[in-house]
Amino acid sequence: MQFCDECGSLMHTEGDTWVCRSCENEELRDSKAEAAMTTQDGQRDDGAPDVADATEGSPETMEETCPAGDCDSDRAYSEMLPKPGGSYEVRLFTCVECGKKWRES
Repeated sequence: MQFCDECGSLMHTEGDTWVCRSCENEELRDSKAEAAMTTQDGQRDDGAPDVADATEGSPETMEETCPAGDCDSDRAYSEMLPKPGGSYEVRLFTCVECGKKWRES
């Protein structure tokens, strides 16, 4: 794999030349440098990466009445999310019983 020195894009080979598809920069291929490149066959496989368990340490709930007409729950999960543009955050709620989502008004 070769990256363009001019723009950083991935280059492809055309005969004895590396060619950049983005800026059309060309570089001569170096057989010694290419022989030193690690291929997938030469890489070791450490297995799948560890994945965090989202259910671990269940989220806290708070007292908040669900606005769904057919749900009488008074508990909800809450989270703060940034508004587009980053001017402020908005609190979003999810009912623990029916899963309805709403935002703080």
